[in-house]
Amino acid sequence: MTDHDPKADLQAYLRDAREALLWKLDGLPEYAVRRPMTPTGTNLLGLVKHLAGAEALYFGAVHGRPFAGPRLWITGDAEPNEDLWARADETREDIVGRYRRACAHADETIAALPLDAVGRVPGDGRTELTLHHSLIHMIAETQRHAGHADIVRELIDGTAGQRRGGLNTPDQDASWWAAHRERVERAAREAG
Repeated sequence: MTDHDPKADLQAYLRDAREALLWKLDGLPEYAVRRPMTPTGTNLLGLVKHLAGAEALYFGAVHGRPFAGPRLWITGDAEPNEDLWARADETREDIVGRYRRACAHADETIAALPLDAVGRVPGDGRTELTLHHSLIHMIAETQRHAGHADIVRELIDGTAGQRRGGLNTPDQDASWWAAHRERVERAAREAG
């Protein structure tokens, strides 16, 4: 029988997702990390900014451990999607630094509380969440946005994969990928 610590297991998955998200910014110029790559404006730096607020909410405000950082978008006075893009006066260093600080604060909350600790979502004060639920929510939220970041980064410069070096994608050259894409396109047309 293997000993395990459920809280440590959950935290390891959250940390992995955080790292996957942040490396998507590596090596890109300022415009590229801010550039809206979808019709709804999805961009790399905005995803990091959004998750800084989510970490602050789910591991700070919810559990009575406020984080001195980003204004939470749920306060009601925020502009729609304010947390999903970076204004020109917000630097990459500030946003990434805020995210790292929010994650460190979250890690402190995770260490300080048991999984069954109950917190309340600010606003109505009625919605209760355990630390366990907050961890599950943030793993799902961070993985979801890391997936968005993976696609956005691939659209920017072709870099793909969950980890540096594309360790979870086939190690093939550009001609192989072009042929693969063509096979996928051909199958889609035949099926459609």
